[in-house]
Amino acid sequence: MSAPSAPFGEPRNLIDGRLVGSSSGARFDNVNPATEAVIGVCADGTKDDMEAAIAAARRAFDTTSWSTDPALRQRCLVQLHAALVEAREELRRIVVAEAGSPVLLTYGVQLNSSIDDLRYWAELAASYPYEQRMADGSFMGQPQRRILRREAAGVVGAITPWNFPLYLNLTKLGPALAAGCTIVLKPAPDTPWSATAIGRLVAEKTEIPPGVVNIVASSEHRLGEMLASDPRIDMVTFTGSTATGRRVMELASATVKKIFLELGGKSASVILDDAPAPAFAGGVLTCTHGGQGCAITTRMLVPRSRYEEAVETLRTAFQGFKYGDPTDPSVLQGPQISRRQQERVLGYIEKGKREGARCLVGGGRPAQLAKGFYVEPTLFVDVDPDSTIAQEEIFGPVLAVIPFADDDEAVRIANNSIYGLSGAVTSASEERALAVARRIRTGTIGVNGGMWFGVDSPFGGYKQSGLGRENGQMGFEEYLETKLIALPGK
Repeated sequence: MSAPSAPFGEPRNLIDGRLVGSSSGARFDNVNPATEAVIGVCADGTKDDMEAAIAAARRAFDTTSWSTDPALRQRCLVQLHAALVEAREELRRIVVAEAGSPVLLTYGVQLNSSIDDLRYWAELAASYPYEQRMADGSFMGQPQRRILRREAAGVVGAITPWNFPLYLNLTKLGPALAAGCTIVLKPAPDTPWSATAIGRLVAEKTEIPPGVVNIVASSEHRLGEMLASDPRIDMVTFTGSTATGRRVMELASATVKKIFLELGGKSASVILDDAPAPAFAGGVLTCTHGGQGCAITTRMLVPRSRYEEAVETLRTAFQGFKYGDPTDPSVLQGPQISRRQQERVLGYIEKGKREGARCLVGGGRPAQLAKGFYVEPTLFVDVDPDSTIAQEEIFGPVLAVIPFADDDEAVRIANNSIYGLSGAVTSASEERALAVARRIRTGTIGVNGGMWFGVDSPFGGYKQSGLGRENGQMGFEEYLETKLIALPGK
C-alpha cells in the first residue's frame, strides 16, 4: 500500500476558530500562472463571512486575555512556528504553484526565512517593555509621577498582495499577534492558499483562542474594503499598489483608524562613473520573480561617460538571463501572476516604445513558452526620465536605463518620482556612494551591494510609497497604542 499523499492546499477559511466554507457555498479556482492549470479551489468568502470574522475578532479582543497575556502570545507563536516548519514542504509547493515564484526564492524570503522570522516576534511578545517609568515631572509646581504604557492597538484588518504572499501574511500576523491584537486577514484572490494553509495550522496546531486569527479568502477584491470602513476595526495594515492605498486611506478616514501602508516603488540603481564594470550587469536582477517586487530597482542610472559600455553589458546580461519554469532551481524569473498582469506589463512596454525609448532586448511574450503568463526579460535604453516607463510602477521584468552627467544630476533623476521606497548606489569609493545615498529620498537604500532587508530592519517608504514601517521594533510598535498615566508625586 502506498503512503498517503501529503496535503496540498487548504480550501477553507478560518473564522472564529473554525475552518469553514463560504456562507454562500461558492468556491473559486486557484490557477497556476506558469501552466494556466487549475490546481484546486478555495472558499469564496462573502460579506456575511467578513462580517462574522470582524465580529469574532472584536469579541476575542474585548473578552479574552489575549491582549494582556504576553506569555500566552509567545507560547502560541512558538507553536505556530513549529507547525509552519512541519508544513514547510507543502507551503513551498503552494507558493511555487499559486504565485509562480521561482523555487530558489522559497529558500529565502518567499518561505524559509519568513517562517524563521516568527521566532523574532515570539521573543518580542514577551520581552518588550510594555510599561516604563518616566522621569518624574511637575505641573504648576506640583510633583508628578509618570508611567508610559504601550497597549495593543485592537482589532487589525490586514490586506495582502500576491507577489510574496506567505511572507507578507506572516509579516502582518507575526507583529500583530505578538503585540496582542486580534486580526482579520484578507489575502489576494490570486494566492489564497498561502493564507488559508496558515489558518489550518492556527486552528489545528496552536492554542490561539477562537477569533484571534480570522482569514477570509475571496475572489472579490473589494471585500477588503470592509476592513477599512468598519468601525469595529481599529487599525488597517495594507501592502499593495499606491492607488489602492489611497482608497484604503479614504475609507479609513471616516473612523480615523491607525493605518500602515507599504505601497509602490520605482527605485533607482545609481551606478557612479568609477564603479566596477560588473555593476552594470546587475541590472538584469530587475527581472527576478518577473519584476514583481515593490523594492526592486527598475530604473538604472548610468554615467554618460560609460553609457555605451553599460548598454552593451546589459544587452549581454539580458540576452543570457534564464527564465521559465519556476520549479527549475536554476530559474530566477517565472511568470507574471495572471493574464491580466501579463497584458498590463506588455501594455507598458508598447507605451515605452511609442514614447521614444529603445527596446534593446525582449519586449513580448516568449514564443517558446506556449503556456503560462510569461513576459520576456525586457531592456529599455535611451529612456526619458519623465516618460511613463520611468515614472510608473510596471511590476514586470522591465528595466529602464537613463543616462546622467554627474552626481548631482543622478540624485535629481533618482528623486524625480512620486515614490521613495528603495534604491542602490555603486561606486569605487564608499564615501562617495554614501554621500549620494544620503541625498536620495527613500526609506531603504543599499550601497555597494549592501542589503538592508531583515526581520529586525524597519522597512517602508517616503512620499507615496507608504506610511509607517514594517519589521523591527518600529514595525512592532505600529500595532501598539501609547498611554501616559500620571500620579501625584511622593
